[in-house]
Amino acid sequence: MSGKTTIYDIAKALNITAATVSRALNNNPKISQSTRKIVLETANKMNYKQNKLALALRSGKSNNVGVIVPRINTNFFASVIRGIEEGLHPEGYQVIICQTHEDENREVENVNTLLNAQVDGIFMSISNLPKENNHYIERVIQKNIPLIFFDRKKEMKNVSSVTIDDYLASYQTTQHLIEQGCKKIAYFSGDRSLEIYEDRYRGYEKALLDNNIPINPDYIISIKSNVTEGRDAVEKLLALENPPNAIFSTSDFAALGAIQKLKERGIKIPEDFCVFGFGNEPFTKFMELSISTIDQSPLEMGKMAAQVFLDKINNKKSESKVILSPKLLIRQSSTRIPQI
Repeated sequence: MSGKTTIYDIAKALNITAATVSRALNNNPKISQSTRKIVLETANKMNYKQNKLALALRSGKSNNVGVIVPRINTNFFASVIRGIEEGLHPEGYQVIICQTHEDENREVENVNTLLNAQVDGIFMSISNLPKENNHYIERVIQKNIPLIFFDRKKEMKNVSSVTIDDYLASYQTTQHLIEQGCKKIAYFSGDRSLEIYEDRYRGYEKALLDNNIPINPDYIISIKSNVTEGRDAVEKLLALENPPNAIFSTSDFAALGAIQKLKERGIKIPEDFCVFGFGNEPFTKFMELSISTIDQSPLEMGKMAAQVFLDKINNKKSESKVILSPKLLIRQSSTRIPQI
């Protein structure tokens, strides 16, 4: 046969009405099992493909969800996506993945594209840019489509979220570095207009204050999550009249860059300088000098986000705010004193 097979072609082949074929394909209880069976067998032989979008428009359910991430080429976001898929695939859902590349315009395009595709829900880690308005997010809420933030979130009514306790993670990390004898702790921060980075900074600040260590503004550097910026930041720190003896980086990639530069300068880690990262990227434990870091439990985060979505649509639950406990992975780069 030429062209796409339609329900009219199947009806003609079986000498029944197109309406009967449609009901059989959509499992209408008015159609007998014997008729449904022969319709499905014939549809399969004729290579019939249902129009998923048309079906979604009729039923109000597409069995597709969208996931929006800044980028997928990190272990963290890839693992979250895997967790969402593992949680939803057994329930018959397919996952559509979109990237923003930290571009708010692309983020808006992604949301609009997913809405036009009639997705049943959207999972989102917002872009690393300040928001002047949230009209595109409000559009999701107004359409009563479940919206679940993960990792990077914005506090909004009727929007669920799954995160780790970023404040506690930073507090515990800073406390660990202090216990290793580090009193001059530099901090590599992400964009603090995002809640997670502001929460991490507050944890760092509180730990210093609780230990009567003054906060040195020269030690606080805002960077992007990459190796080059970590290297450049270390150059600035070492040029100070009173340089630090430890770095807490909110990015494993920046922590790696810092370690590279410190080694090039002949500075011993951890004897002379301690480094602690964030994210538990795979390379952190396989390096010759393993990097201390914070595990954000991305697979668990993804599965929990999927469960929040299912609870929302099946039990009509209101918004959920899930906060997972951080896990400090203390390795060679920050360990001067053996762990008990």
